[in-house]
Amino acid sequence: MTPNPDALPFLLTADVDGGTFRLRHASHADLPAIVRLLADDALGSGRERAGDMAPYERAFAAIDADPSHLLVVGELLPKGAAEGPVVATFQLSFLPGISRQGAWRSQIEGVRVADGLRGHGVGKAMVQWAIEESRRRSCTLMQLTTHKTRRAAHRFYERLGFEASHEGMKLTL
Repeated sequence: MTPNPDALPFLLTADVDGGTFRLRHASHADLPAIVRLLADDALGSGRERAGDMAPYERAFAAIDADPSHLLVVGELLPKGAAEGPVVATFQLSFLPGISRQGAWRSQIEGVRVADGLRGHGVGKAMVQWAIEESRRRSCTLMQLTTHKTRRAAHRFYERLGFEASHEGMKLTL
């Protein structure tokens, strides 16, 4: 279900292979589509549970209430269409820090593009918007993590200028 496009301002409109790509803030109605995108690969299918939307709804409420966090979706409109399905998503967070002389950094995560649209310019348009928004908010660094097995994602981010400069570590709690 796509929310009324007149009710939500578009963050970006770009022509990509296959139609017009529009980026906007996610609405509560987008949660099922976002969860489907997050679960649409071998890693995500083991982590996401679309049958119970309550944890996603709590997370959405927290993200939506905090201006330091954005949950964004992308729609692909076929030529001549006024609406299209949600085909991409990401979360962008803005983090203050003491290091780097009190620098702000942004963190992009949960970046997903529908399988059939990878390589069509959707991800590039989306991440470039996130980079510009981070600059607009005076961030001096953008960071992300990507699983070691996601080789295509590593190549994608490197083409956009990201460097694998650090070794990330996680502890499941």
